[in-house]
Amino acid sequence: MTKLLTSKGIVLTMLSIVLFGCTQKEPSVFTEAVLAIDETEFQKTLDNKEVNLYTLVGENGMGMKVTNYGARIVALCVPDKNGNQVDVVLGYDNLDDYKSLREAYLGAAIGRYGNRIAKGKFSLGDQEFQLPQNNGENALHGGPSGYHDKVWDVSNVSDSKIVFTMESPDGDQGYPGNLSISMSYEISAENELIIDYSASTDQVTICNLTNHSYFNLSGDGAATINDHVLTINSDLITPVDESLIPTGELMPVEGTAFDFNEPTVIGDRIEEDHIQLKYGNGYDHNWIVNKTQEGIELVASVYSPITNIQMDVLSDQPGLQFYGGNFLTGKEIGKAGKAYPFRSALCLETQHYPDSPNQAHFPTTTLLPGDIYKHVCIYKFSVKQ
Repeated sequence: MTKLLTSKGIVLTMLSIVLFGCTQKEPSVFTEAVLAIDETEFQKTLDNKEVNLYTLVGENGMGMKVTNYGARIVALCVPDKNGNQVDVVLGYDNLDDYKSLREAYLGAAIGRYGNRIAKGKFSLGDQEFQLPQNNGENALHGGPSGYHDKVWDVSNVSDSKIVFTMESPDGDQGYPGNLSISMSYEISAENELIIDYSASTDQVTICNLTNHSYFNLSGDGAATINDHVLTINSDLITPVDESLIPTGELMPVEGTAFDFNEPTVIGDRIEEDHIQLKYGNGYDHNWIVNKTQEGIELVASVYSPITNIQMDVLSDQPGLQFYGGNFLTGKEIGKAGKAYPFRSALCLETQHYPDSPNQAHFPTTTLLPGDIYKHVCIYKFSVKQ
């Protein structure tokens, strides 16, 4: 009898170790605020589809929370210079806020066309299409019910990767053609967030997908990103008019506040008397990437002097939209009740240029039947020594 009890004790002890190990893996890569997010606040039905919150954990101290509503990154935790976890993206801790609050794009997948299209109009051949005008007279980020406002299907999920799919029907937000999309988030062993997009169509259409995560490498809710140090591999931007639509010109950055070819503190020149800074209320522009090869290459780097967290941005796209949080007001209340004040986050969106369908000399965003749209963006995290 004693022998039997001892055997049971060993089994129970081993089982406890296994279970404890499993439950401790998640806390080791998440901040307390992220751990406090209640998954049931996301478990609702929208458009006859189930919404959920998913957890991904990497091998080397990186973890993220994502929801299939808008295929959004809700939280992204990476280690800082002291080995402490820092949540580096803005977000909300419940589905209702994502649905109702003013800052609609936090962490979301964007499409069918990321960025702006002038007057919401474009032509393919001799046919003109009118899109909803949801940014003044322009169309922005796929429309008021773009992909940020859709419930995506989850086709596969593992410890470190999730695959979303969606069928965007012909006429969705005014865009032609049935578009079939697959998009994945994956945490690599090198602490990379790899975002991989592919899409196909049955009619001629336009396609420009991106992710709209708002980053602050000092931590979610930190006061500013103006102290961050930014590098962008680009000699040109596409300057804009008052409505933030490209004029069609290409503007050299050399000698201007837009030159980030050398590491530069974001806030150093942001108040300069430059018409482009006035139009954007700061930085909200497309940089033309200095492409040196086909495929994926380093586009930009940014780091926080507070945490020493560095984020490298790698992409195969021709453009990078750098947005400096100029429309945040402090009224947006995010995770753990943190306010998001003016210029407290930045977006580095790899993509094609804004308004490309109306600018013949810009790289085309036309997608033909039989062709496959491909786009890879990598956000790689490390600690700057």
